Amino acid sequence: MSNKPMIPLAEQLAKITARRVDLHSLQELKARLATSIAEKRPLRVKLGADPSAPDLHLGHCVVLNKLREFQDCGHTVVFIIGDFTGMIGDPSGKSATRPQLSKEQVQANAKSYQEQVFKILDPARTEVRYNSEWFSAMPFDQVIRLSAKVTVAQLLARDDFAKRYHANQPISLVEFLYPLVQAYDSVMVRADVELGGTDQLFNLLLGREIQKAHGQEPQIVMTLPLLEGLDGVNKMSKSLGNYIAVNDTPKDTFGKTMSVSDELMWRYFSLVLCLPDDEIASLQHAVATGARHPRDVKDELGRRIVEKFHGAEAATAASAEFARVFAQDQLPDDIPEVAVPAQKIGLLNLMVKAGLASSTSEARRLVQAGAVRVGEDKISDFRAEIEPSEGLVIRSGKRGFAKITLET
Repeated sequence: MSNKPMIPLAEQLAKITARRVDLHSLQELKARLATSIAEKRPLRVKLGADPSAPDLHLGHCVVLNKLREFQDCGHTVVFIIGDFTGMIGDPSGKSATRPQLSKEQVQANAKSYQEQVFKILDPARTEVRYNSEWFSAMPFDQVIRLSAKVTVAQLLARDDFAKRYHANQPISLVEFLYPLVQAYDSVMVRADVELGGTDQLFNLLLGREIQKAHGQEPQIVMTLPLLEGLDGVNKMSKSLGNYIAVNDTPKDTFGKTMSVSDELMWRYFSLVLCLPDDEIASLQHAVATGARHPRDVKDELGRRIVEKFHGAEAATAASAEFARVFAQDQLPDDIPEVAVPAQKIGLLNLMVKAGLASSTSEARRLVQAGAVRVGEDKISDFRAEIEPSEGLVIRSGKRGFAKITLET
């Protein structure tokens, strides 16, 4: 681990507690930090992540940014990859169980996770652990003893479990075990602090109880806000398609950011970029007084986000390309090609074949919304048939382009 010295207590508290929602508790955090400084012992700050999908998105960055702030204060991040719990499934506030994954899927996703988190975290202050280390070898009698430390009433206090129970929706025993398993992770890594989204509060607090039951000092719990996705309503999620992936191309990252609403972009400045409140207030004042146009501020947001993951040169290029294509209504330089026979083809089928829609029903919605152009013509009839020609460009929405090539 790095030997970087810790910063003073007041400075640590200001940095660590910024943007948080729940904190259990401030007094405990102050005391733990004071002891950490006195004993020159970094706190162990835990984050658990089940590799249920191979890509992280900006919603994950909210917590990862906070972990990096802990590291900048001199502390150690314990990043637990739930390769064992990832094969169980957890609703995480949803109304249904997350699908269980195979061991091979979990391992592949876990490898991708590590590559992405180190775009934000400092590897020198990060300890990566897999919870299969202790759970794969746990005998069943120990599982029973662990289960005895929590009651069904405690588990039904979790909001999503309570709602499903009262709605007569099934809840498996495996799902009841999930928060207990997550809590036991804290015991095994001797966590001083655990972070998570607000939807994880119950699980994090249970970790405190299980640590106390094992004779450990209970971890401090901190939750961070859930970042709304591109729809401006639901939290950012791959399943909802309203996300910006950490591994998106600079062009896609910038273009998606420009689709964020003017009202929502301030939360991206705060939660993704960690801009101080006074800087955000200054930008808001400039927009409110007409000193800056919202589009220019959003362009700054897009450039900063691209720079965070791809560097300054890529950010400048993505901004320039977006302005050329959208502000000046020109075509992008790199348009994906789709090969079709030299005969008429239904517009909806062509859009699906070109990757401009995931299904004919989605393609139909795009046409009916007036978002589709073939060449220079806007197409409003979803029943239209297209006479393909070499180089003909189809547009779908603001970012979808495809160029026809004729099969020989």
